[in-house]
Amino acid sequence: MKKLAETLKALSEEVRLRLLLLLQREGELCVCDLMGALALPQSTVSRHLAYLKNSGWVESRRRGVWIHYRLAPNLNPLMGEIVTTLARETASTTEIQQDAANLELYRQSKKGAEACQ
Repeated sequence: MKKLAETLKALSEEVRLRLLLLLQREGELCVCDLMGALALPQSTVSRHLAYLKNSGWVESRRRGVWIHYRLAPNLNPLMGEIVTTLARETASTTEIQQDAANLELYRQSKKGAEACQ
């Protein structure tokens, strides 16, 4: 039960839920993309991503100086079902729609500029 409680506790913060849902929707994203989408500083985004990673929700890979995150491909069935349900139930919420719009605006603004790859 302790492991289950720790897994679910990772979702008790709004920022972590928003990060998880962006990764579920978009696949792999760089920290800079997540910062642009959530309009939060790098330290806040990285801290929450580390929590999700330590809880088994996401995994990362380094590419040069950039770190990219995605949902962990080996989520257990319960975790996979939770992510699917969260995505379905929050798709029309203002925050999730705004995060998607912010991500698109951020991607447009970095075209042609040095960006994470």
